Amino acid sequence: MSGSSGAWLLLAAAFFAANLPFIFERVFFVVRVPAGRRKRFGWRLAELVLLYFLVGIASLLFEDRGYGGVYRQGWEFYATTISLFLVFAFPGFVFRYLWRHEISMRRAVKG
Repeated sequence: MSGSSGAWLLLAAAFFAANLPFIFERVFFVVRVPAGRRKRFGWRLAELVLLYFLVGIASLLFEDRGYGGVYRQGWEFYATTISLFLVFAFPGFVFRYLWRHEISMRRAVKG
């Protein structure tokens, strides 16, 4: 796999991982939420942080294996990757908190 295709694959994995907390209702994808309740935003944020670190570890392994060593990064790199991960999570956030809420509000107004 070339460096370019690996980078695109890693970006696709980051996009997929950033949206996972907003798709599933189980806490850390394992623990069921009691019936009649929804998973709170704090759990979703904790899952987002965990998935950020998992994608980061995967990227470190990819860099170490493919290019012969891991380049040391400064705080600017991590600030950029956190921001990019949050931007990737935006579609899931919209789906969970804005778009679905709008649909239920339309039903309330019509009915």
